Amino acid sequence: MLTNDQLSAWDRENFFHASTALGAHARGETPTRVITGGDGVYITDREGRRLLDAFAGLYCVNVGYGRAEIADAIAEQARELAYYHAYVGHGTEASITLSKMILDRAPAGMSKVYFGLGGSDANETNIKLIWYYNNILGRPEKKKIISRWRGYHGSGLMTGSLTGLKGFHDKFDLPLAQVIHTEAPYYFRRSDAAMSEADFSAHCAAELEALIEREGADTIAAFIGEPVLGTGGLVPPPEGYWAAIQKVLERHDILLVADEVVTGFGRLGTMFGSDHFGLKPDLITIAKGLTSAYAPLSGSIVGDKMWKVLMQGTDENGPIGHGWTYSAHPIGAAAGVANLKLIDDLDLVSNAGSTGAYFQAALNDALVEHVNVGQVRGEGLMAAVEFVADRDSRTFFDPAEKIGPRVVAALFDEGVIARAMPEGDITGFAPPLCITRDEVDHVVGKFTKAVASVLG
Repeated sequence: MLTNDQLSAWDRENFFHASTALGAHARGETPTRVITGGDGVYITDREGRRLLDAFAGLYCVNVGYGRAEIADAIAEQARELAYYHAYVGHGTEASITLSKMILDRAPAGMSKVYFGLGGSDANETNIKLIWYYNNILGRPEKKKIISRWRGYHGSGLMTGSLTGLKGFHDKFDLPLAQVIHTEAPYYFRRSDAAMSEADFSAHCAAELEALIEREGADTIAAFIGEPVLGTGGLVPPPEGYWAAIQKVLERHDILLVADEVVTGFGRLGTMFGSDHFGLKPDLITIAKGLTSAYAPLSGSIVGDKMWKVLMQGTDENGPIGHGWTYSAHPIGAAAGVANLKLIDDLDLVSNAGSTGAYFQAALNDALVEHVNVGQVRGEGLMAAVEFVADRDSRTFFDPAEKIGPRVVAALFDEGVIARAMPEGDITGFAPPLCITRDEVDHVVGKFTKAVASVLG
């Protein structure tokens, strides 16, 4: 029995939910879940049920729930100065301090931070800056952006186009013409089973090279990629992938955008995924772990090479015509400062590496021999299990069977939250970086039980 049926009715009558079957929800065919509290890796719903959140909201509550240090910083900032804009040289102590803290942690060669609210608007900013950059350099045709199938970069017009997932394109008239896609670095789904990881990386680089030749390098401005594919399946890159891709980009003078919305600030056991895999980006997209989602904030970290051209552009043309009302919002910035301090104080980057390795090993030990487990994979505190009808032939289940969603639903019944990833029967995990080994054991034990209940 729901404790507040009126709230449920208001939800169905008034609230437009993201990524939801709208008709089914409005008719009451899917549940309304009202979350009322959180502590550490756990959240509590309005029925008082305590659930271990093994996906950290949407990969974002890196420090865990209920951190008074961040809540106090937000409250103090709101009392002192709730808002002022960042236009025409204005700033606040929080926004300036956070900019320095980010660049102190960022990979070498980065220069400035532009703040937004979410990963989608940060990637929209990136595309505008890339186009501006090439216009200033007198290259008006060099504007196309290469993304990867199964990549996720947002839900806007350009960012939804960059996203390489069918559900974000269908019926939205996307992708836009300026965006083209190349092969995903998804080794498990390679067409030639005989390929080694190194061979598959070389194949991905060759496919990228061929795409550039077809389109013309003088028309291609940038390549965008997540260090580890996130929503597309939580897929680490195969051996040698990023080194091979970067050689192609350098040869054709194509900028690299590292979308670190998920991997930034510790999730892989390093502060940034770019450091983890040896990327040398021109732009880095950040959000989620920047504030651990205690307040909305995102950022575009601009590299030295681009920054020099942006300055040249405003010297020649006047102030840059880009801005958001809430850019560098002081409450979000205050949350970011407190969050990054907490990540350091709790040594969460190191914990993500060590506990992440323990999590990968525990999942592998528990499930790798299951007849319907095609692959157990991950990096740091990102992990996935992909289910198949036949492991030897890599034959996938009919999507109508909804194996992935059924496993996640069974796991929810066991008190653990994971995510059914799109375009496959894939269960994804990305818990808060503060998770302990005992909590990992709890997740793996409950997950093993859920898999058995669905697949035997």
